[in-house]
Amino acid sequence: MFYRRRLPHLYRDDQPIFLTWRLYASLPPNRYFPAAGVTSGKAFAVLDRLLDESRTGPFYLRQPAIADMVVEVIHHNADVLERYTLHAFVVMPNHIHYLLTRFEGIELAQLMQSFKSLTSHKANKLLRRKGQFWMPDYFDRYIRNAEHFAKTVRYIENNPVKARLCEQPQDWPFSSAWFRYHKTKISDA
Repeated sequence: MFYRRRLPHLYRDDQPIFLTWRLYASLPPNRYFPAAGVTSGKAFAVLDRLLDESRTGPFYLRQPAIADMVVEVIHHNADVLERYTLHAFVVMPNHIHYLLTRFEGIELAQLMQSFKSLTSHKANKLLRRKGQFWMPDYFDRYIRNAEHFAKTVRYIENNPVKARLCEQPQDWPFSSAWFRYHKTKISDA
């Protein structure tokens, strides 16, 4: 375990992990964020609600070409590079939720750096822009048991419904729910 900023980062290869990260400047700097004394779970809940309710950009992931590219990289890391087993994901307009189990020897920090670097370069090229694409850090939480796993999958796949982007999880084309519903492969579907 090590600490980066306020958040502890725990690493085990054999345990599923829930990850969330967001676009750079996806929240205005003057927005309320929980004080240092709140739990990481409460801080995450506030952050996720702010991201879902945000009406200011950037919303690069709303563009189908960008979202499709990110989904392709998610699948490529799981199916071709065999870095993890993919359980669930959703690409929202300004953030991503991801549930995976890393394979032995795959360091989470290296996986995140590689993913963010590749997708930011590709996205900036598609957008004809330069500059930071992702926020530098990410939220991670290890899954404790089968009930926590199922609850996390539901949380991830229901995020577009909660954010009023669609009526049912399988309607959002940039999610594992869509892939499962359309019987398109994700690692463990």
